[in-house]
Amino acid sequence: MTTIIGVRFKSNGKMYYFDPQELTVSIGDGVIVETARGVEYGKCVQGNTEVPDQTVVQPLKRVIRLATEADCKTLERNKKRADEAFIICKRKIEERGLEMNLVTAECTFDMSKMLFYFTADGRVDFRELVKDLAGIFRTRIELRQIGVRDEAKMIGGLGSCGRELCCSSYLEDFHPVSINMAKDQNLSLNPAKISGVCGRLMCCLKYEHEAYAELQKVTPKQGSVVDTPEGRGKVISTQMLRGTCKVQLDDSPEHTLTEFQCTDCCMVKGVCRNRQNAAAMAEERRRREEQGAADVPQPVQPPVETAPQEETEESAPAPRRRRRGGRRRRKPTEEGTPAPVEASEE
Repeated sequence: MTTIIGVRFKSNGKMYYFDPQELTVSIGDGVIVETARGVEYGKCVQGNTEVPDQTVVQPLKRVIRLATEADCKTLERNKKRADEAFIICKRKIEERGLEMNLVTAECTFDMSKMLFYFTADGRVDFRELVKDLAGIFRTRIELRQIGVRDEAKMIGGLGSCGRELCCSSYLEDFHPVSINMAKDQNLSLNPAKISGVCGRLMCCLKYEHEAYAELQKVTPKQGSVVDTPEGRGKVISTQMLRGTCKVQLDDSPEHTLTEFQCTDCCMVKGVCRNRQNAAAMAEERRRREEQGAADVPQPVQPPVETAPQEETEESAPAPRRRRRGGRRRRKPTEEGTPAPVEASEE
C-alpha cells in the first residue's frame, strides 16, 4: 500500500496524487508541491489515504510543505501578473496580425514559466511572438493551442438548461459523445438543440445513455411484429421510459391501438412488418407469377422460302420522286450529249 494525498490546482481540474512525505494534510489545506512544470500551489481534496500500489504511477511527486500566509500572498500577486500578461500578449498578437484567439494566461508559483492558451483554426507560426514576450517578462514562455471544449471549460458560462457548464463546474475529463446517443434517446437531431456552448455535442447526452441502452434491449422496435397476451400485432409507437408500447392487433379494427407492457411482448422474427397487408401481398405475388407464366413468348417458326416471281407491271418498283429544292438535270439527247440551244431570230 502507498500513502497519497489528492491535490487539485483548479476548482474544476483533475485530481493528482502526491507523496505527503510524512506530513498530515487535511481536506482544504493549501500545499506547495513539485510538478513537471515547476513548483505549484494546490488545494488538498483528499487527505492521507492508503491505496494499492497498482493504482499509483511511480515515482510520485512529493509535497514540499504546507502553504503559509506568505504563499497565499504570492499566489494573489501571481494572478495579477497573469492578468497583465494576458493584456500584453493580446496586444502583441494584434500587432503581429496572427490568426489566433487568446483564451487565458497562467504563471507558475515560482514565476519560472508563463503559459498562454489560445485557439486557432490551423497551425500558427508564433516564434516571433514568443521572442517578444520573453523580452518583456524575462522568463520562460510557453504557448499551447487548445480546443473549443477546453476553451469553454476555462472561460465557463451557462448552458441551455440554465445551470453552470458541467465542464467548468465538476467534470474532470471529456468523454466522447456521438450522434447515436441522441438517436437512442429519441431526441431532436437539430444541431442547435443538442450542441453546447462550445459548438460540440452536449456532454449530458452521455449521462443517460447507459440507461437507454438497457431499455432498448426489452423495447420492441417501431413497425415490428410482436406476440402479445391478446394476439399478434404490429408495434405502432413505443414509450421507452414508461416501458410500454402501443400495438395494432391483427384481429382488431383499423386505427384501434392497445397498450401493453414491453416485457409482455415478444418480437417475431422473419415476419412481414406490414401484417395487415400480408394476405393482399401474397395474393398479388401469386397473380404476378400466373401472369408471368402466361406471358412466356412462344418459339418463333423460321420463314418458308418461296421461288422468286417475275416482275410485272403491278410488281414493278415505283419511279423515284424528284427531291424538292434539288438541282434539275438537263434531259440528255439520244447520243447522250446535251441538246443545243436554238437561237431566236431578231
